[in-house]
Amino acid sequence: MQGQELLLSLWQATGETFYMVVISALVAVALGLPLGLFLVMTGPGNLLDSPRLHKVLSAIVNTGRSFPFIILLVVLTPLTRLIVGTSIGSTAALVPLTLAAIPFFGRIAETSILEVDKGLIEAAQAMGCNYWQIVLKVLIPEALPSLILGGTILIVSLLNSSAMAGAVGGGGLGNLAIQYGYQRFDVGVMISTIVVLILLVQIIQFLGDLLAQKMRKR
Repeated sequence: MQGQELLLSLWQATGETFYMVVISALVAVALGLPLGLFLVMTGPGNLLDSPRLHKVLSAIVNTGRSFPFIILLVVLTPLTRLIVGTSIGSTAALVPLTLAAIPFFGRIAETSILEVDKGLIEAAQAMGCNYWQIVLKVLIPEALPSLILGGTILIVSLLNSSAMAGAVGGGGLGNLAIQYGYQRFDVGVMISTIVVLILLVQIIQFLGDLLAQKMRKR
């Protein structure tokens, strides 16, 4: 692949990867955060103490996290076709990426919220705060730096998974590396995609660390 063609392909593949990662990350946070909150709140001694519900939620999360992503890509092919009409391309990859990311971030959110000092929750209860006030004014603000770091881990993980999705025609940098770098033995393409992925991970981690640090200083 020639220089100009390589740059154009890298730009397009990076855009596809960005599309897959951003959409799946937003949905995963939107659904995973409430899941993490319910995991915490239904735990022993918490506001919505419900051992049975907690066990069910925990089992669902553990099951969702137990599938290797490459297997999940194959298993969810019929569902992906049903939802988006195809099992190939960046939009199709959103289905397995999102379903894998929700329980992953749910567990991250649970861990972050459990780190919040229980004394703050007890103080809020003593002041007459209801469930939602405790969640919105105590738990989430106090856990925010940790949630941001967890979100950074999520995005990096999705970046890796999106590259893996290229193995089955998922589009993005992974597809470019496999289609041209591996199958056509183009070392330049392979090295270029690796460099772009490394740079993306470094930028994402730097921004996540910086934002979390700023939240801690507030």
